[in-house]
Amino acid sequence: MKRLWIVLLAMSLLVVGAASAQDAATLPNGVASGDVTQTSAVLWTRSTALGTVTFELAPDAAFSVLAGSATAEVIDTAIPVKVLISDLMPGTEYFYRVTDAAGSVIMGRFVTPAELGTRAGLRFGVSGDWRGELAPYASISNVAGRELDFFVLHGDTVYADFPSPALNKRQAETLEEYRIKHDEGYSERYGQNFWADVRASTSVLATIDDHEVTNDFAGGAAPGSDDRFGASDAAYVNDTPLYEMGLQVFQEYNPLVDEFYGETGDPRTANERKLYRYRTWGSDAAVFVIDARSFRDQSLESPSVTTIEAVNAYLAQTFDPARTMIGQQQFDDLKADLLRAHEAGITWKFVMIPEPAQNLGPVNSDDRYEGYAAERTALLRFIVQNGIQNVVFVAADIHGTIINNMTYQEAAGGEHFPTGTFEITTGSVAFDAPFGPTIINLAAQLGLLAEEQAATFRNFPRPTKELLLGQFINAQIAPFGYDPIGLDESEIDAELLDGGYMATNTFGWTEFEIDAETQVLTVTTYGIDPYTRVELDADPVAIMARVPQMVSQFAVTPK
Repeated sequence: MKRLWIVLLAMSLLVVGAASAQDAATLPNGVASGDVTQTSAVLWTRSTALGTVTFELAPDAAFSVLAGSATAEVIDTAIPVKVLISDLMPGTEYFYRVTDAAGSVIMGRFVTPAELGTRAGLRFGVSGDWRGELAPYASISNVAGRELDFFVLHGDTVYADFPSPALNKRQAETLEEYRIKHDEGYSERYGQNFWADVRASTSVLATIDDHEVTNDFAGGAAPGSDDRFGASDAAYVNDTPLYEMGLQVFQEYNPLVDEFYGETGDPRTANERKLYRYRTWGSDAAVFVIDARSFRDQSLESPSVTTIEAVNAYLAQTFDPARTMIGQQQFDDLKADLLRAHEAGITWKFVMIPEPAQNLGPVNSDDRYEGYAAERTALLRFIVQNGIQNVVFVAADIHGTIINNMTYQEAAGGEHFPTGTFEITTGSVAFDAPFGPTIINLAAQLGLLAEEQAATFRNFPRPTKELLLGQFINAQIAPFGYDPIGLDESEIDAELLDGGYMATNTFGWTEFEIDAETQVLTVTTYGIDPYTRVELDADPVAIMARVPQMVSQFAVTPK
């Protein structure tokens, strides 16, 4: 059936391509499905033709029998339309067809999760961080062919505060400008639209990081703490116009149900937009999608000059129990749902948190969970005390893949307690420069590396770069008692199959696959050589011809 789907998708693209140029352009961002449950899904598109858009659903790629249909009206061509389809069957592959008022037609596919008690295996992808000027993103060109069950769009899905070809200004400031940024990322460029291919091939789950609004914002802080949000009577940044515009357009451009918290008893979350999701895929996996930006306290200022006194003072502040990164309501929901998944006998639990939760050292940790250490400890302690096994944290944001086991402390400088959990950060789809060269340049600027050493490093082959960078990071975190990068010295039953436990010099994405019988989790990171905007504009054909290759793979046997 999947081969038939691929053939029919290709035929549908040919049909659209055979239409007039105007008709072919009326669905510029393709189609998408998302927020899928065992019995429902959101279907999405954006049409530049005013009028009715029809969504049709079938359990076969030939559409011999319809399983549902719905319509939506395009009244503003800048605003996408979406519909919620219900009464679906669990564990079922569906195909959908989108027809707009101009007659353009595009097909898509998604799979509903299996019911609890089923172990059918699972394969999904994760990535984040793509800038508009680096489109159309060859680093994800192999995703559509992987027949994934879903794909997580893990924050920084636009860079509203970076100039790009579609909006050459430092910060989007209106609804129209935010829409331009989202349209840019999901549109064709240089004759390719790899995101359209991905979103037609599988359903998506999406959350924000910071650049959907503006860099490193804290939604639970007072507007007066950040002059980018202007004069405001709002109590929190998450009620200011700039935030509201960014979140509104993010919601518009992703196949998400509009959900809001009720009266939570906490003014920073009460009646606010809810991006937290708890989804289960049979008894193979539970997925928890976190909004780590909208409710967080103002970040501390991490020490850039690492004197012992400055670092110790900073670390002590991070253990303030009054500070939160994800907000009390979301924290409570996450704990309750982790316990539900554990009690239901679900094997793997994936906590999708946009910023890293592993300890990477004090420098620049203020924006990560390290900067909110008391809450991080409370979460990890809860997992340990309740015997919740096979928890995997999946993060993005730092533009590179780093895998490590997780420990926690009760206080700064205290004993490190193992948790049996680990984290993998996924590299950027396209952010110049990736984590590896960024860290080397930063080390040279801080005087931790001589410029000659940094220049030599840049000329090494990729495996050597990863090895040396890992040694450099380990040297920085060892004084704090943090475990070295990787899973070799942990209690995780892991086997490295290809590459290493770091992949920080590529653009790419990460695939997670659970074997139906053994429940072994195989994690594969794919990547391409990074490129700059100048390189892309100079020779787009050569850049788009880069094929994602496996750069890291390991397998974990569950407890």
